[in-house]
Amino acid sequence: MSAAIAWAVPAGIVLGLGLWVLSSLVPRLRGPRLVDRVAPFVLDVSADARELVARRPAEPSPVFGALAGSLARPARAAVSRILGGDELIARRLRQAGRDDEVERFRSRQLLAALAGALLGAVIAALGIRAGTLPVVLAAAIIVVGAALGLLAPEQLLARAARRRGARISEELPTVLEFLTLSLAAGEGLADALRRVARAGNGELARELGRVIAEVNSGIPLATALTRAARTLDVASFARTVDQLVPALDRGTPLVEVLRAQAQDVRGEAQRALIESAGKKEVAMLVPLVFLILPVTVLFAIFPGILVLELGF
Repeated sequence: MSAAIAWAVPAGIVLGLGLWVLSSLVPRLRGPRLVDRVAPFVLDVSADARELVARRPAEPSPVFGALAGSLARPARAAVSRILGGDELIARRLRQAGRDDEVERFRSRQLLAALAGALLGAVIAALGIRAGTLPVVLAAAIIVVGAALGLLAPEQLLARAARRRGARISEELPTVLEFLTLSLAAGEGLADALRRVARAGNGELARELGRVIAEVNSGIPLATALTRAARTLDVASFARTVDQLVPALDRGTPLVEVLRAQAQDVRGEAQRALIESAGKKEVAMLVPLVFLILPVTVLFAIFPGILVLELGF
């Protein structure tokens, strides 16, 4: 077998699979048949309908996904054993507002590690070809690239969780005031939370929508609120729930409790803003000292230097 045929066979296989995938993605111009529209509604009484709905188009993506999933399962288990913290990952996914599963996140970690290793291999190959990179250092670059790719998704997830928690803290005073108005108008707490979840479009409104969904499924309101506060791990929201649940159990008027919590949260936000401004005061001096001040001195001295050069 010649070299051309050796390259042509895998290239033809890849080309055929690519064309197969592209052809499966082409939308069908004809409308759905009547049997396809009726079948999902008669699954419980018709075996033919179940068989029809279970059919899938002949395209390779599910097959490749199943094969890759079975091959990646030991790798995901190894990553979980090395890094640990599957419960922490699940909690951070919940805090970040993502509905992904831990296994899917681990799969993305493996893909990122593979991409980092490939990038490191390219850099190492270029360095070895140029003759300026030892083999040991090239292997180290590949390992470092894989490690960075493995750890980067987890760090990005933690950052997304922290940002979402900060947004929830910012939205909490407004939501508490809205709840106060609804309760003062005569609504119950569950109805007020439902109204906020329906009218709001922020992160906290979505979380309250989850709480209402749990309440509708039969979970007590206090339990759902406590579970949400424990999962989100936002200090201001947890304190509000800690004050709200006992008041709800004892029958204490909730309007005053919510109003006091809203004032406390706003005061805490103002204190945090002042502390942040104090910490950034030194950072604000950096452009002043290293950029504005040298340019000002340059503009002040340059005309005199130019006059001296012209005069002499």
